[in-house]
Amino acid sequence: MAHILSLQQRFFPLAEFSVGSLALYKVRPARVVAISDKIEIELKGGKSKRVRDKDVRLLHPGPCPALSDLKARQADIEESWELLDGEQVGLADLAELIFGEYTPATAWSTWQYVADGLYFEGTPERIVARPAERIAADREARERKQLAKQAWDEMMARLKTGRMADADRKALAEVERVALNAATSSRIMEALGQSVSAEQAHALLIRIGYWPLEFNPHPLRFGLEMSEPDLPVPDLPDESRRDLTHLDAWAIDDEGNTDPDDAISIDGDRLWVHVADVAALVPPDSELDREARARAANQYLPEITVHMLPEAITEQLGIGLREVSPALSIGFHIDEDGSLSDIEITPSRVRASRISYQQADRRLEEDVFAAIRRLTDRYRERRKRQGAARIDLPEVSVRVVDGEVVVKPLPRIASRDMVTDAMLAAGEAAARFALAHDIPVAFATQPPPTSEVLPENNLPAMYAFRRNFKPSRSQTQPEPHAGLGLEVYSRTTSPLRRYLDLVTHQQLRAFLKGETPLNLAQLTERIGAAEAVSGLIRKAERLSNTHWKLIKLHRDPAWRGDAVVVELNDKRATLLVPTLALEARLRTQKPVSTGEELTVKCREADIPGLAARLQIVS
Repeated sequence: MAHILSLQQRFFPLAEFSVGSLALYKVRPARVVAISDKIEIELKGGKSKRVRDKDVRLLHPGPCPALSDLKARQADIEESWELLDGEQVGLADLAELIFGEYTPATAWSTWQYVADGLYFEGTPERIVARPAERIAADREARERKQLAKQAWDEMMARLKTGRMADADRKALAEVERVALNAATSSRIMEALGQSVSAEQAHALLIRIGYWPLEFNPHPLRFGLEMSEPDLPVPDLPDESRRDLTHLDAWAIDDEGNTDPDDAISIDGDRLWVHVADVAALVPPDSELDREARARAANQYLPEITVHMLPEAITEQLGIGLREVSPALSIGFHIDEDGSLSDIEITPSRVRASRISYQQADRRLEEDVFAAIRRLTDRYRERRKRQGAARIDLPEVSVRVVDGEVVVKPLPRIASRDMVTDAMLAAGEAAARFALAHDIPVAFATQPPPTSEVLPENNLPAMYAFRRNFKPSRSQTQPEPHAGLGLEVYSRTTSPLRRYLDLVTHQQLRAFLKGETPLNLAQLTERIGAAEAVSGLIRKAERLSNTHWKLIKLHRDPAWRGDAVVVELNDKRATLLVPTLALEARLRTQKPVSTGEELTVKCREADIPGLAARLQIVS
């Protein structure tokens, strides 16, 4: 300590500048070259600057050699730190304590230790040794930071070569958030010089193996629920039901359908549509109802189906899954002009047989199916007279079965048309019943097309005509549905799969039981909640189908297919591949014409960009 005191007695006052002094300007060394109303300093590199005296601190009175000669000197400073033992000294004293001399070079090296902030802190005039516990904590933090930097540098080196390690997954979660539209910034992507977008993040995650090529991000990007609802399901209440088990009922669906929610019967000249009585188990504002409202509809993705209601409800209520099924049956006559009359809605018990569209198509000449078809044909002709539009563009079913992508065309067959018209008639009947009895329901509406000229029966004309229609929407007030050719319509036949169908059932059941249905305000709230989510579901399903079609093309480099030119724009053609119901853009090297059929192959399946780059096979 006596040594420290002797140094303090020789402490040089650091408040006076002279030409040649070594100064501190911000964090850089500076040499004083002139003094007037301001101090002119020279910085490394030869640049000069005039500053106020309060902008600089004196490190050594000089004379200071060239700044390039200020080489940092290393020293063991722990002994000097221990000797200070909490005492306050100036820079000159500390330089002599550490290096044994006070020169411009040792002054600058000493200040580097102070600026480093581990062992010492303060100003050039007043420097103190830091407590041991703070030094230990800071040293540990610096070591952690250094390790983190090393890990970062190693990770970035791997990523630049298209590789990753398991240890990188935690850091790469930020890129995954961008890929899922959950974040808009990524330090990793910026460091790699990539634009920060969901598509670019998706491509990066595939390239480095964080996501497999097959990973489908689209439902997650829309924030959709991907788990099954896990709620208790009550038993079916014991209530009066009309016995319709004497009628043959047919639940006609695509093969593999797991949600059979409707069936058709005919009783003389009366058509019955029996619909799963979901509202019997899911009353308004029950826990099941709130869950279904939040989900809005089933998600039918190629790789998975995510239900809006627990599967136990389908097991209890699915039409044809048990010998006798509870239903809400909608009965009506279809008159000679195709209009509906004598509408009746009743809770019922039915006995239904499940068959596929293909099986039904082979039986259309049988008496029962021929009778049903005569009525639905009559109904379809009325819709056509009222402007119904039939847009015959290719449709396919896309499924992932044991990892294999299976794409099956959905041909326009008579049995499918028959069932479609029966379901539309049931929806119209429910809407008219609701209007006749002042029951608030959600009406499906669609404004008329911008062009009423029906297209020719070819793909380019159908492709262009589709653009004339605005999306349909649900509302509390009845208006026409132009695309269906109906003055009034309410979606009613899929309460296992669509929430607003379920709400219509709740409203009808309330009326039939003498209870008070939901009012318009409550109905409007439910329509808004369901429409917001169901729109996202439709987008997710559409994008997911495209995703898996591209996976199929990627896996089959030998694929060749026919495509039709449906639109031309300068030298870009829009192609439609009917067997995949896939649109693609093609920059043509030779003239092509709308409607021309081309044989193409897939040059590249851009999974993140959801685009197939096709090439004409010569």
